[in-house]
Amino acid sequence: MKKWLVLYTKARHEKKVAKKLEEAGFEVFCPTVTSLRTWSDRKKRVQIPLFKSYFFIHIEEEERQTVFQYPGLVRYLFWLGKPAVVRDVEIKAIRDFINDYDGKANISIDEYYEEGRLVSITGGVFAGEEGKVIRVKKNNRILMQVQSLQLNVLAELFPDQVETLKKEGLY
Repeated sequence: MKKWLVLYTKARHEKKVAKKLEEAGFEVFCPTVTSLRTWSDRKKRVQIPLFKSYFFIHIEEEERQTVFQYPGLVRYLFWLGKPAVVRDVEIKAIRDFINDYDGKANISIDEYYEEGRLVSITGGVFAGEEGKVIRVKKNNRILMQVQSLQLNVLAELFPDQVETLKKEGLY
Protein backbone atom coordinates (compact mmCIF):
# COMPACT_ATOMS: atom_id res chain seq x y z
CA MET A 1 0.00 0.00 0.00
CA LYS A 2 1.44 3.35 -1.04
CA LYS A 3 1.89 6.08 1.56
CA TRP A 4 2.95 9.70 1.38
CA LEU A 5 6.36 10.03 3.03
CA VAL A 6 8.52 13.10 3.56
CA LEU A 7 11.99 13.25 2.02
CA TYR A 8 14.67 15.60 3.35
CA THR A 9 17.08 17.02 0.77
CA LYS A 10 20.26 19.00 0.68
CA ALA A 11 19.66 22.74 0.77
CA ARG A 12 18.03 24.06 -2.41
CA HIS A 13 17.76 20.63 -4.03
CA GLU A 14 14.01 20.10 -3.50
CA LYS A 15 12.77 20.89 -7.01
CA LYS A 16 15.72 19.26 -8.81
CA VAL A 17 15.47 15.94 -6.95
CA ALA A 18 11.66 15.89 -7.14
CA LYS A 19 11.84 16.40 -10.90
CA LYS A 20 14.38 13.56 -11.31
CA LEU A 21 12.21 11.20 -9.25
CA GLU A 22 9.12 12.19 -11.23
CA GLU A 23 10.96 11.51 -14.50
CA ALA A 24 11.86 8.07 -13.10
CA GLY A 25 8.16 7.30 -12.59
CA PHE A 26 7.67 8.12 -8.91
CA GLU A 27 4.68 10.14 -7.74
CA VAL A 28 6.11 13.19 -5.98
CA PHE A 29 4.71 16.44 -4.65
CA CYS A 30 7.00 19.42 -4.16
CA PRO A 31 4.68 22.31 -3.28
CA THR A 32 5.94 25.69 -4.46
CA VAL A 33 4.76 29.26 -4.06
CA THR A 34 5.55 32.37 -6.07
CA SER A 35 7.80 34.85 -4.32
CA LEU A 36 9.04 38.26 -5.43
CA ARG A 37 12.85 38.28 -5.21
CA THR A 38 14.90 41.45 -5.43
CA TRP A 39 18.41 41.71 -6.79
CA SER A 40 20.48 44.86 -7.12
CA ASP A 41 19.42 45.33 -10.76
CA ARG A 42 15.95 43.76 -10.97
CA LYS A 43 12.95 42.16 -9.32
CA LYS A 44 11.62 38.80 -10.42
CA ARG A 45 8.86 36.39 -9.41
CA VAL A 46 10.27 32.93 -8.75
CA GLN A 47 8.83 29.59 -7.64
CA ILE A 48 10.23 28.56 -4.26
CA PRO A 49 9.47 25.41 -2.26
CA LEU A 50 6.80 25.84 0.41
CA PHE A 51 8.83 23.65 2.78
CA LYS A 52 12.58 24.23 2.61
CA SER A 53 14.53 20.98 2.09
CA TYR A 54 11.39 18.82 2.11
CA PHE A 55 9.07 17.27 -0.44
CA PHE A 56 6.61 14.38 -0.47
CA ILE A 57 6.73 11.03 -2.26
CA HIS A 58 3.92 8.50 -2.67
CA ILE A 59 5.69 5.17 -2.39
CA GLU A 60 5.44 1.53 -1.28
CA GLU A 61 7.39 0.50 1.82
CA GLU A 62 9.52 -1.93 -0.24
CA GLU A 63 10.61 0.85 -2.61
CA ARG A 64 11.78 3.28 0.08
CA GLN A 65 15.52 2.73 -0.39
CA THR A 66 15.48 2.87 -4.21
CA VAL A 67 15.19 6.68 -4.20
CA PHE A 68 18.66 7.18 -2.74
CA GLN A 69 20.31 6.50 -6.09
CA TYR A 70 19.36 10.09 -6.95
CA PRO A 71 21.85 12.69 -5.68
CA GLY A 72 20.64 15.42 -3.36
CA LEU A 73 18.57 13.27 -1.02
CA VAL A 74 19.60 13.06 2.62
CA ARG A 75 17.03 10.89 4.38
CA TYR A 76 13.38 10.32 5.13
CA LEU A 77 11.76 12.32 7.89
CA PHE A 78 11.10 10.02 10.86
CA TRP A 79 8.60 10.33 13.68
CA LEU A 80 8.80 8.03 16.73
CA GLY A 81 11.29 5.75 14.98
CA LYS A 82 9.17 5.25 11.84
CA PRO A 83 9.00 7.15 8.55
CA ALA A 84 6.62 10.10 8.96
CA VAL A 85 3.44 9.38 7.02
CA VAL A 86 1.36 12.27 5.70
CA ARG A 87 -2.34 11.59 5.25
CA ASP A 88 -3.96 12.00 1.83
CA VAL A 89 -6.26 14.67 3.24
CA GLU A 90 -3.23 16.74 4.30
CA ILE A 91 -1.65 16.46 0.85
CA LYS A 92 -4.99 17.55 -0.62
CA ALA A 93 -5.16 20.50 1.79
CA ILE A 94 -1.67 21.64 0.78
CA ARG A 95 -2.57 21.29 -2.91
CA ASP A 96 -5.79 23.24 -2.38
CA PHE A 97 -3.87 25.96 -0.54
CA ILE A 98 -1.35 26.23 -3.38
CA ASN A 99 -4.11 26.30 -6.02
CA ASP A 100 -6.22 28.87 -4.15
CA TYR A 101 -3.34 31.09 -3.01
CA ASP A 102 -3.58 34.42 -4.74
CA GLY A 103 -0.92 36.37 -2.87
CA LYS A 104 -3.30 38.58 -0.94
CA ALA A 105 -4.26 36.48 2.07
CA ASN A 106 -4.10 39.24 4.66
CA ILE A 107 -4.65 38.09 8.17
CA SER A 108 -5.80 39.52 11.40
CA ILE A 109 -5.60 37.40 14.54
CA ASP A 110 -6.94 38.36 17.94
CA GLU A 111 -4.30 38.58 20.67
CA TYR A 112 -6.42 35.77 22.16
CA TYR A 113 -4.30 33.31 20.18
CA GLU A 114 -1.13 33.45 22.25
CA GLU A 115 1.87 31.15 21.90
CA GLY A 116 1.31 27.56 22.96
CA ARG A 117 -2.47 27.67 22.49
CA LEU A 118 -4.06 24.70 20.70
CA VAL A 119 -6.29 25.77 17.82
CA SER A 120 -8.56 24.18 15.28
CA ILE A 121 -8.84 25.69 11.81
CA THR A 122 -12.50 26.06 10.95
CA GLY A 123 -12.30 27.75 7.55
CA GLY A 124 -10.18 27.83 4.42
CA VAL A 125 -8.20 25.02 2.84
CA PHE A 126 -6.82 23.75 6.16
CA ALA A 127 -10.31 23.46 7.68
CA GLY A 128 -10.49 20.54 10.09
CA GLU A 129 -6.78 20.58 10.89
CA GLU A 130 -5.49 21.15 14.39
CA GLY A 131 -2.30 22.87 15.41
CA LYS A 132 -0.37 24.65 18.11
CA VAL A 133 0.43 28.35 17.92
CA ILE A 134 4.21 28.68 17.88
CA ARG A 135 4.40 32.46 17.54
CA VAL A 136 2.13 35.38 16.68
CA LYS A 137 4.07 37.54 14.24
CA LYS A 138 3.81 41.12 13.03
CA ASN A 139 0.72 42.03 11.03
CA ASN A 140 -1.25 39.50 13.10
CA ARG A 141 0.15 36.48 11.25
CA ILE A 142 0.35 33.23 13.15
CA LEU A 143 3.11 30.61 12.94
CA MET A 144 1.65 27.27 13.88
CA GLN A 145 2.66 23.63 13.92
CA VAL A 146 0.28 21.33 12.06
CA GLN A 147 0.12 18.20 14.20
CA SER A 148 0.39 15.47 11.60
CA LEU A 149 3.07 17.16 9.49
CA GLN A 150 5.21 18.07 12.51
CA LEU A 151 6.38 21.06 10.50
CA ASN A 152 5.98 24.71 11.30
CA VAL A 153 3.76 26.47 8.81
CA LEU A 154 3.18 30.20 8.57
CA ALA A 155 -0.59 30.19 8.38
CA GLU A 156 -2.36 33.42 7.62
CA LEU A 157 -5.87 33.11 8.98
CA PHE A 158 -8.87 35.29 9.73
CA PRO A 159 -10.15 35.18 13.32
CA ASP A 160 -13.31 33.39 12.22
CA GLN A 161 -11.16 30.59 10.76
CA VAL A 162 -9.50 29.65 14.05
CA GLU A 163 -10.94 28.50 17.34
CA THR A 164 -9.27 27.45 20.57
CA LEU A 165 -9.34 23.75 21.37
CA LYS A 166 -10.55 22.68 24.76
CA LYS A 167 -8.93 19.24 24.44
CA GLU A 168 -5.88 18.47 26.54
CA GLY A 169 -2.87 16.33 25.69
CA LEU A 170 -2.86 16.81 21.92
CA TYR A 171 0.82 17.82 21.94
